[in-house]
Amino acid sequence: MPYSGCVTDGAVTQSREQTMALALAKTPQGRSTFATEIARWAAVRRRDPAADGHFYYSVRTTGVYCRPSCAARPARRENVAFHDSRTAAEAAGFRPCKRCRPDAPPLVARRTAAVARACRAIESAETIPNLAALARDAGMSRFHFHRVFKAVTGLTPRGYAVACRARRLRAGLPRAGNVTEAIYDAGFGSSGRFYAVSDALLGMKPRTFRAGGAGAAIRFAVGQCTLGAILIAATINGVCTILLGNDPERLVQDLQDRFPQAELVGGDSAFETLVARGVALVDESGAATDLPLDLRGTAFQQRVWQALRTIPPGATATYGEIARRVGRPRAVRAVAQACAANPVAVAIPCHRVVRRDGGLGGYRWGIERKRALLAREAKNRSRAR
Repeated sequence: MPYSGCVTDGAVTQSREQTMALALAKTPQGRSTFATEIARWAAVRRRDPAADGHFYYSVRTTGVYCRPSCAARPARRENVAFHDSRTAAEAAGFRPCKRCRPDAPPLVARRTAAVARACRAIESAETIPNLAALARDAGMSRFHFHRVFKAVTGLTPRGYAVACRARRLRAGLPRAGNVTEAIYDAGFGSSGRFYAVSDALLGMKPRTFRAGGAGAAIRFAVGQCTLGAILIAATINGVCTILLGNDPERLVQDLQDRFPQAELVGGDSAFETLVARGVALVDESGAATDLPLDLRGTAFQQRVWQALRTIPPGATATYGEIARRVGRPRAVRAVAQACAANPVAVAIPCHRVVRRDGGLGGYRWGIERKRALLAREAKNRSRAR
């Protein structure tokens, strides 16, 4: 029996309304998903935050108007009217709801703005700001602010502050008169606190970093794999570079550009074992990625790279899915940039990230290599079943 679309009370089932709302969402281009009262009432019943800003609803018995996502107890349908704007609702004699505050910016926008202000405060502070002070300025409790900050940025306030100090330190070391000056300029309260975490922040001693990597030894070797030429380089801490290409000389030049002041040393017999593991990783797509890695990147890049390592062989994830996993659902472009900055091909499986429509997107080492890697992993996975 066709649905008449007549809604006379609050007894209409939510499933039926949701079905109608989904159907209305597939209207011709240019028509709003919430253009009809049926779709609007369905959005109110399910408290749909996606409807906020598209319309407002008023309740005759209370004299207030609300956002569609308002958490207040649902009113009866016969007491509800819809308005295209706040101005229209107020002109009809309704006042803003004190619970959902339709006359204020949306909750998500308010929280994002509060976190953005906190980030600016952290970035400009000489020392790490007190959590209680940051929360007070944001108008939240300490625990709520901590939770909201991490949800928006993917880092705790302290983690964000540490990342800012590390960034200032990397930028300041080459320009500072000496290492101690750079340490204090970056916001470290004492040199002891800095040296306790210096290796993690810089990947090498601060004096070595300040000299552009001069004196740091990086072993490397160039060979052949099923995808062409491969270069593998490592510090004493682990593999720092895996490059793929067609021209071995260009791969070596790429390595030199990455570490202009480092001492590049040809691999010895012990290094050959590490190289063999790297080649096997490429040639046997889906093999365990247990290579010791020495990766240097921003805090955000590190989170993205860690998320990529959770994608199992034979599977893929979209850039949007990775953005959500690292707590930055809107940072899709930044995720793509972090994938492009990946210094270790295959060991950090950025080839398993695809576009939302299933397209392969880009790949730093060539789209055909990405296609080959994915096809090989899919084949290996089907054999294992």
